[in-house]
Amino acid sequence: MAEEPYFDVDVRLTGHDSNAGAIMDTVVRALREAGATPRDVDLFREECMSGDYNYLLQTCMRWVNVT
Repeated sequence: MAEEPYFDVDVRLTGHDSNAGAIMDTVVRALREAGATPRDVDLFREECMSGDYNYLLQTCMRWVNVT
């Protein structure tokens, strides 16, 4: 697998009631604000959806600073 881009942006993920869609949308919003390209966003979404909930969280932590 190719290395994912990393964005130096802080994203707070608490308070989403373990809702995977809300977590992914929060990170996507932060990625766009940080200058991510549409391709970056697509890669992030694909990676998030390629595993279970724990994998989604791990993916988020690889792409942004989770607080």
